[in-house]
Amino acid sequence: MNENDSERIAGLLVEDGMVPTDSAEDADVIVLNTCCIRENADNKLYGALGNLKSLKADRPEVQILVGGCLAQKDKDLIQQRAGHVDVVMGTFNVHRTTELLAQARVEGPVMEVLEAAVLDENELFPTGLPTDRAVDYQSWVTIQVGCDNSCAFCIVPAVRGPEISKPFGDLVAEVEGLAADGVSEITLLGQNVNSYGRDLALRLRSADHHFEEREFERIAGAEWTHGDRRARPLFADLLRAVGSVEGIHRVRYTSPHPKDLRPEIIAAMAETDSVCEHLHLPLQSGSDTVLAAMHRGYTAERFLDKVRLARAAIDDLAITSDIIVGFPGETEQDFLGTLEVAAEVGFDAVYTFIYSPRPGTEAAEMVESFVDHAVAVERMERLRAVVERSSLRANQARIGRTDEVLVEGVSKRNPEMLTGRTRHNKLIHFPSSSKIRPGTYAKVEVTDASLNHMLGELIEITHPARHRTKIPVLAAGPQ
Repeated sequence: MNENDSERIAGLLVEDGMVPTDSAEDADVIVLNTCCIRENADNKLYGALGNLKSLKADRPEVQILVGGCLAQKDKDLIQQRAGHVDVVMGTFNVHRTTELLAQARVEGPVMEVLEAAVLDENELFPTGLPTDRAVDYQSWVTIQVGCDNSCAFCIVPAVRGPEISKPFGDLVAEVEGLAADGVSEITLLGQNVNSYGRDLALRLRSADHHFEEREFERIAGAEWTHGDRRARPLFADLLRAVGSVEGIHRVRYTSPHPKDLRPEIIAAMAETDSVCEHLHLPLQSGSDTVLAAMHRGYTAERFLDKVRLARAAIDDLAITSDIIVGFPGETEQDFLGTLEVAAEVGFDAVYTFIYSPRPGTEAAEMVESFVDHAVAVERMERLRAVVERSSLRANQARIGRTDEVLVEGVSKRNPEMLTGRTRHNKLIHFPSSSKIRPGTYAKVEVTDASLNHMLGELIEITHPARHRTKIPVLAAGPQ
């Protein structure tokens, strides 16, 4: 979500006449767009701001902007700790980037952090904003902002607000526009992506709203409008709709919540060719006691049931996850439950975290139940051993198979090799005697595999890249 916001911010700055630079020393504006999921984010931000203090002293005209979730949380604390910051803005006013910078040039340091999404639909989902995408053939598509869950460890609801879904028809139109621009892979984004549209359905069922049928379809899609009109999520309908857009070759999404992984979503994944055979399903813990304390809304067995249903329906499915070690009150027996679930699923990869308290969350108040850090570190190493074993096994099982690969470019470590990703989101390197443009799809036979990547041999090009290469141009003003 923050990467998508960063692309919007960059797009606004480019539209305002600026060009990107890789060097802070050459910059006129430096933007730090922040996350606050983990404690390390705070340390990284204030460390980076400390490093920029001397640059600001030497070049007072340079503007420093801090945005994102940490700005939403810390507000004026940022400028109290780093007085050389020109602009602090929250998660609800990305569209105001250039205006706030202009205001700061005249008035001095500015802080604008809206407490809630009080913007109209077009500003809340800034589809119309210019976007400076990092890659021309891939794009994020924000389908929902905010979160209605109450996970005890998570700060997101406090900094992103309640769930608000973008109208169904507007999303399909956005994806059609991206496809026309040469984008072939999209990733649907939401804090709880598979609950998308529940708020739209509830809104339309309200007696206070009387829309024409065309407006019903724009907001909730034709399937819901001409169906039973239950107050249900619309994510399965959306997968099928955007997956059918001509030119879209791959659809990914992140991050779903296990409690909302419904059978119709699994069916849509299985039946929509462009939806990748990759499911990122955050477990967080394999202990029912810890899951209840986290307010996750499922048990370990229910999680495993979801995995079994998905694997039964979707051939050759890769499953990845998130797991927290050392949540307050976690016992050795609780942790063994996590090891057991991780071993049974056999995840292709897992993002593992040692619990860190986030001020403002319920779990941060459980001080008396905090797990000793040394114990958490030891548990993390044991978990990594289990996860790495299954990851390596999953990669090695692909040796001899032919996978579709989206070429990303030349390998950073070996200029003789190209690198790309499979539909399972696995990194693969392979040699090529000729240059292949990034964004090209190819068939590659897997010849070897390690923990974090695979090696392969190019079989054939299947879909040449079709996006337009964008060249930055500076227009000279009147003399």
